[in-house]
Amino acid sequence: MPIPSICWLAALIVLILVEAATVGLVSLWFALGALAALLTSFWVNSIWVQLGVFLAVSLVTLLVIRPLARRYITPRQVATNADRAVGAEGIVTQAIDNLKASGQVSVLGSVWTARAQGDVFIPAGTTVKVLRIEGVKLIVSPVREEVPQ
Repeated sequence: MPIPSICWLAALIVLILVEAATVGLVSLWFALGALAALLTSFWVNSIWVQLGVFLAVSLVTLLVIRPLARRYITPRQVATNADRAVGAEGIVTQAIDNLKASGQVSVLGSVWTARAQGDVFIPAGTTVKVLRIEGVKLIVSPVREEVPQ
């Protein structure tokens, strides 16, 4: 086996091992290029032709096949009704007290367990804005601060 063929075989093995370790479609395209260059090395002795085949096959597979593979491999994120709650306003139905781990908010017609952003007490009837969802709890903050009288 000629030396360039051994080098392409070694490159192919290393790139496949890298792909197996990352499982992120990182080096698969270059492994395909190395395979094409390895096959070319059996018939063509010019290292420049082999390198050209490697670069061409790697580039084509990267630009053409990668987007198609990503579309089928990457899981689609399914939007849920919970996603709509983030950024929405709601009414506190049970006072929110983080220290007592209590509180409920009605948002978009659903009642959620809620916690306040920070350690503030939010009384029932207060309008709040949903900042984020942590597990099954909404993290909220009052829409406006109540002015003491």
